[in-house]
Amino acid sequence: MNRPELPIIGETICPYCGVGCRLQLEGYPGEIVCTRGVADAPANQGRLCAKGALVHETLDTSDRLTAPLIRSDRREPFQRVSWDSALGFVAERLRAIRAAYGPDAIAFYGSGQLDSETTYLVGKLFKGSLRTNNTDSNSRLCMAAAVAGYRQSLGSDGPPCCYDDIDECDVAFIIGSNMAEAHPVLWDRLQQSRQRRGVPYSIVADPRRTATARQADLFLPVAPGGDIALMNALGRLMIESGWVDDRFVTAYTRGFDQYLYFLLSQNLDELVSVAGISRDQLHEAARRLGTAHGWLSFYCMGLNQSTVGVWKNNSLINLHLLTGQIGKPGAGPFSLTGQPNAMGGRETGLLSHQLPGYRLVEDGQHREEVERHWRLPPGSIRNKPGLTAVEMFRALERGQLRALWIAGTNPLVSLPDLHQVRRAMNKASLIVVQDAYHPTETTELAHVLLPAAQFTEKEWTSTSSERLVSYSPQLRSAPGDALPDWQIIARFAQRAGFAGFDYRSAAEVWDEFRELTTGRPCDMTGITAARLRRERHVYWPCPSLEHPGEKRRYQDRRFPTPDGRAIFLPRDHREPREKPDHEFPFVLTTGRLYSHWHTLTRTRHCAKLVRREPGPFVEIHPSDARSLEVDDGDLVQISSRRGTIRLPVRLSEAVPTGTVFLPFHWGDRFSADNAVNYLTISATGRVAKQPELKFCAVDVERVADNLDEAPEVDSVIPLTIGSFHESP
Repeated sequence: MNRPELPIIGETICPYCGVGCRLQLEGYPGEIVCTRGVADAPANQGRLCAKGALVHETLDTSDRLTAPLIRSDRREPFQRVSWDSALGFVAERLRAIRAAYGPDAIAFYGSGQLDSETTYLVGKLFKGSLRTNNTDSNSRLCMAAAVAGYRQSLGSDGPPCCYDDIDECDVAFIIGSNMAEAHPVLWDRLQQSRQRRGVPYSIVADPRRTATARQADLFLPVAPGGDIALMNALGRLMIESGWVDDRFVTAYTRGFDQYLYFLLSQNLDELVSVAGISRDQLHEAARRLGTAHGWLSFYCMGLNQSTVGVWKNNSLINLHLLTGQIGKPGAGPFSLTGQPNAMGGRETGLLSHQLPGYRLVEDGQHREEVERHWRLPPGSIRNKPGLTAVEMFRALERGQLRALWIAGTNPLVSLPDLHQVRRAMNKASLIVVQDAYHPTETTELAHVLLPAAQFTEKEWTSTSSERLVSYSPQLRSAPGDALPDWQIIARFAQRAGFAGFDYRSAAEVWDEFRELTTGRPCDMTGITAARLRRERHVYWPCPSLEHPGEKRRYQDRRFPTPDGRAIFLPRDHREPREKPDHEFPFVLTTGRLYSHWHTLTRTRHCAKLVRREPGPFVEIHPSDARSLEVDDGDLVQISSRRGTIRLPVRLSEAVPTGTVFLPFHWGDRFSADNAVNYLTISATGRVAKQPELKFCAVDVERVADNLDEAPEVDSVIPLTIGSFHESP
């Protein structure tokens, strides 16, 4: 794409997914007019997806929140106030709620879009000063099962791989990820590596024939909910065929005998049936994985968003351990992060069970270490995990939780069972929303709105999917009174009378956090703020200033478990929480589209993206459409046990019969009470407590002669995936 040379304003990290693409912004003082990929950036090597290439269009918009707004009653209009007045109002209300109901009546719900400086201070404020562990993140909706899976199988969170492994592997196994649409820059790198080297051979397992599956060498159309059966069948076939790295298994793992007995006791025909894949396809996949010199797996929401998401992660890691495919170039289980700093939030301790440095609130030594660092009296940090995302909104509706501070996320679109979420928020005594935009579905129910600076308007630190810690400088001024998120938290803490929050810069916050990682699995001792500002990015672990940072973990085959061995964990197939029946005969699955991201707060400002996907739809297989007597574009009513919505039909053989697919991006501001998450189930897994957003039972029926009630959808302008990508 030829474009005129423009003055370079500076570089920053893309605020969308977790790939960590580095962007070069160009334009003039006060006006950014184009975005390019940075050629020497480790993550994207000059590539960009359409969202990244158009992100500058989301900065100067009419809905930017530029001043603090408050109201005592939601029936009243917002009033513009000073920062001191807004923070004083919040401090007074929280003080009263805490005095009347205790610290656990207060909670913070954040985002993988918040920078590491902010998420660190949130933990220090809420878990340390306010003494509640009720802090969680929308990362709970996408990455919690991956976190727990890594911890249980390998001893620690954090992917062992890096993006350079794409150019080292000879097989790529993609399961539960539509990589071509959700992480397109990585998918392009995979394809370009294939063109250059002839490998990797790609295996894609997914219920839908997605854009990723259509380009696969081998497509495994796994039945919805059949992932564990699929991976157990692959493990069984590898063992029967002798494709096991016996030396690795003996020297570096434990639990293999139990895993072997478990697999051999399984009925292979039943596994094949549950997985929904032919034995020939499974044997070919097992052969490719079992004989590979190096194989990588890539996975995301399709594995994680399940009541047994942790078990799915364990089952996949079992295959890597079985074949010795971890801790070496071109190998390993690689969870693809959904947000730009979901990894950083895990490192800084944002989730309700965590403390900074991959510590846990239930561990007494961990609590003591953090209390000393924060100069708090012993016993200040509570020893019980706080409420998780779904639990927070249930507690709000019960009256157990009275105040909720929300930052950088839009739960009234993204959470499951939205009718319940809306009831809960309407009962809250105080809702504080910290965001860059207003109105959103969530800000419309707030009592207090706090204006946050965007990614170009602050200096910030983030960690990508490959554990690359990156620094982004401030490139422009924030509009009006908007402030960086970390400054909002620090100012509030000071206004509320808490000591230890008088920071002069983001660098001071980072260095204080970094000290808490020393000796921990995510050791960032050598990644000082000064070094980041000099070098732009460094991989962890990085235990000293002289250390270059490790791209790959576990190359010494030592794992952070008590005995240093990775762990085989036998996991049996479990049915999803809600199965189809005669009342609700279809499976509903949800997902992302290439053009949009999360809840449209940014991408709805990009005309080219909106023209490609202007509105929601329900994807139905043609044979199901015939039985329902509907055609392309017809309006249908989709109902679950929780709600009913109406959407136009998009016929597609990509979705299997008996299943319908709905993208989740559109909320009430597009069409009232018509978001897909009015249908989804809020059932969560026992360990990760991640909701089962990929599977619930629905009914579909034609809405006769009521096409005028469908949301208005302009004609779609085709946009080929990759057409906005730039080569190095």
